[in-house]
Amino acid sequence: MPPHSSLVYCMRLPFPFNRHRHPFLHTSTVAITPLHHHSSVSVIPNMSRSSSSSSSSSSPSSSSSSALQKQQPQAEKAASQVLKYHQQTKHNFSNYARGPRGLDWANQPNPFRRYLNSPLFPLQHLPVSPLNHDDQDQSLHPSSHPPAYSSLFVSLPPPQPISFSSISQLFYDSLALSAWKSSGFSTWSLRVNPSSGNLHPTEAYLIAPPIGSLSSAPFVAHYAPKEHGLEIRAQIPSGFFQGHFPPDSFLVGFSSIFWREAWKYGERAFRYCNHDIGHAIAAVSIAAAGLGWDVKMLDGLGYHDLENLMGLGFFPEFKNPNRPVKGKFPEIEFEHRDCVLLVFPGGVREFNVDYKNLSSCLSEFSSLGWKGKPNVLSKEHVIWDVIYRTAEAAKKHLAVGDRLAVDPIQSSGLCSEGSYKGLTIREVVRKRRSAVDMDGKTAISRETFYQILLHCLPSGSSIKQGRQLALPFRALPWNSEVHAALFVHRVSGLPKGLYFLVRDEDHLEDLRKRMRPEFTWKKPEGCPHDLPLYVLATGDCRELSKKLSCDQDIASDGCFSLGMVARFEPVLHESGEWMYPRLFWETGVLGQVLYLEAHAVGISATGIGCFFDDPVHEVLGLNGPDYQSLYHFTVGGPVMDKRIMSLPAYPGPVPRVQHMAKEEILASVALMTEEEKGCPGLALLLFIFHRRFPGLGCTCDTALYTSQPFCSGASLLIMAMEYVMHSEKTFDERQSFVLTLQYRVQNGCLFPEGVNIGHSHRFCAIDLDI
Repeated sequence: MPPHSSLVYCMRLPFPFNRHRHPFLHTSTVAITPLHHHSSVSVIPNMSRSSSSSSSSSSPSSSSSSALQKQQPQAEKAASQVLKYHQQTKHNFSNYARGPRGLDWANQPNPFRRYLNSPLFPLQHLPVSPLNHDDQDQSLHPSSHPPAYSSLFVSLPPPQPISFSSISQLFYDSLALSAWKSSGFSTWSLRVNPSSGNLHPTEAYLIAPPIGSLSSAPFVAHYAPKEHGLEIRAQIPSGFFQGHFPPDSFLVGFSSIFWREAWKYGERAFRYCNHDIGHAIAAVSIAAAGLGWDVKMLDGLGYHDLENLMGLGFFPEFKNPNRPVKGKFPEIEFEHRDCVLLVFPGGVREFNVDYKNLSSCLSEFSSLGWKGKPNVLSKEHVIWDVIYRTAEAAKKHLAVGDRLAVDPIQSSGLCSEGSYKGLTIREVVRKRRSAVDMDGKTAISRETFYQILLHCLPSGSSIKQGRQLALPFRALPWNSEVHAALFVHRVSGLPKGLYFLVRDEDHLEDLRKRMRPEFTWKKPEGCPHDLPLYVLATGDCRELSKKLSCDQDIASDGCFSLGMVARFEPVLHESGEWMYPRLFWETGVLGQVLYLEAHAVGISATGIGCFFDDPVHEVLGLNGPDYQSLYHFTVGGPVMDKRIMSLPAYPGPVPRVQHMAKEEILASVALMTEEEKGCPGLALLLFIFHRRFPGLGCTCDTALYTSQPFCSGASLLIMAMEYVMHSEKTFDERQSFVLTLQYRVQNGCLFPEGVNIGHSHRFCAIDLDI
C-alpha cells in the first residue's frame, strides 16, 4: 500500500480491553505521516561484508578461554544487530519501515540469473493434468499419473530412482515457471514457488551424483527456471556422495539475492527474502514427496561450507556504508548462502551426517574448475546497509556436534476428505496463484476450515504438537516456534472472531499467561480433538484485520486471514542469532501449505508482508519481544482480472509434432489474401496447414481438418500464436485472436478427440521477453 500523507484509523475491537494497557486499540485517530528517506551519498565508509569469523584468525597456540572471550562480545554484537534490525523494520501507524520513494523501473533487477559460458542442459517438460491411458505420449513422461495431492499427507508413494526424468519432475513441480501473464505491453512470468512482489530473490542449485543425459560424474548445477534447465558449473570428486550420504540421495541448495527484493521494499526486504526461502523449502519438499523422496535440511553446515558447496566464493566483497546509498554497486548482486536440503528415498532412516568431515571435504571445492560468470541484474543499485549488516550478524557457523535426526514421517489429520477437489500434486502446485483481490462473498464450511488447519500442524495427527514430523515441516530440524492468530470472517458454522492455532503445545500455558486475560481459550464447536485451535473472542474482525494488514481489503474480504506469531527473543537467546532468518523460513513453509491447501479445496490465498507489527501484538496483548508477528496470510475466493491474459510457461518444440520456422510462418502470412488475413483464427490456421501439408488437400472444412489422426493441430495453434505475438497488432486485436483460438480448443473444435493441447503438449515459439 502506498504511504498516505494523512489517514485516520478507527478501530473497534469485538471484545473488551484495557485502554491504558493497549493504547493503540481504543477508538482514536492516528495520523500516518509521509516516510522520511535518506538521500544518496557519495562517500562510503569502510565496513567489510566479510564474516567476523574470517576477519581475525587465532594462532594454533591461542587458548580456548581467549577464543571464548572473543566469541562472547561478537555473539552479543550479532544478537544486538538482529534485534535492532527487527525493531527498525517494523511498520507502525505513524510510519513505515524505510524504503524507496518510488520504483526505479529502469533498474528493476533481472529476475533470472544465468551463469554465462556454463553449459545449459534443458530438462523435460511434463503434462499438468494426468494423461489419458490411451495417450501414446505417456512414454515421454516419467510420471504420467502423479499422486493425488491429499494422499501425500498420509503416506509417500514408492521412491523413484534418481534419473534425468525424476530430476526434471522435481524442479518442474517446485521452482519452475508456471505461466506467463500479459496485459497491454507488459509481460511477466509466474513461478511454482511464490515470492514477495513476484521479485524472486531465491536461487537454487543441484548437487548430485552422476545422472544420465546430464553428467557422467557428480556435479554442481545452477537451476535456470526461465529455460527449465541446469547450468553445469563444476564436477566434484567421485566419492563425495558415497562417503557422506545414504544411497540414491542428492542435495538442493538455496541462496538469496537481497537486491532483487530491496529494489522495491527497501530495508524490510531481508524479511521477505527469508519468507521466500521458506516457500522454496516447502515447494521442494512437496515435489520430492510426489516422487517418494524425503527431505531434511543439513543445518549443521556453516555459511562458508554452503559457499564452497554451491561455488559462490567468487563474488567480490564490498564495503557496507552506514546509511542507504545509491550508485553503481554490482557487487551487491552477490548470492547470500542460505541452506542446503538433503533429498533421499522415503523410508530411509539408518544414517547420520558427520558435519566435521563433510566440512573438511567441502573446503576442497574452492579449487574445482567452476564454470560461468553471473549475469548483471541492474545498471544501478541502492545499498540498504542494514540488510547486509543483519545478514552478516545472522550467519551460522559450522556446528560439529549437530546430529541429523530422521524420524518416520507422521501422517497429517483428516476430517474432511471431501473438501478436496481430487487434484493431483502437479495440478495443485503448478496452478497455484496468489490472489490479487478477494471477492468478499465466498465462504467455506467449518469442516474445510478444520481440514486446512490440520495440514498446518507440524507434528501430524493424534500426537502432541511441537516436533516437526509431518510433510513438509519435517524438512526443518528444530521444533515448531510459529503459531497462528486467525481472523475468521466467512466460515459457515463458526462465529466470526479471533482464534488461535497453537503449533507447539509446550508454549500453550506461556501464551495464555502473556495474552489478554479476557480471552476465552475455548475449543470451537466440532473441532477435531487433535487440532489445538482455540476461540479467543467472537465478533466481526473484518475491519480490524484490514487495518492491521496495512489497510488492505484483501485481509478482510477472504474466508479468514491470519498473523503468524513466533516465539522470538527466547529462541534467539537459546539457540543464537542465526535462528532469526530461520523463524521466517518456518513462516514461509507454513505459508506454502496455506497456498496449496487453498487451491486444493477450490479457493485461493495470498501472503501479506505489509502489516503493522506492534499493533498486532497489542491486539493479542503481547508485550515485549518474546513473541513477534512475522508474516500474514489471507485465504478466500479470488477475483479474476479479465484484462490479464495467461500464456503457457514454456514455449518450445512439442514431441512428435513438426513445426515451421518463424521465417516460413512470416512467408506464409505474406502470401495470404487480405480476406484471409481478416478471418479470425481458423483461416490463418488452415492456410498455414495447407502450405505445410499440401498433399492432404485441406480446405476450410473444419470437419476435414479435425478428422486428421495426428496432433498437427497443436503445431498450427502454436504457429498462429507466434504470428500474433510478433505482429504489429494492437493488444485488443491480439487478445481477441488468441481468445478465439483458446475457445475453439477448449470446445474441441480444432483437435482430434482426446487431445488436449493445454495439457498434453507444451507450446512453442512465444517469447514474451520481447
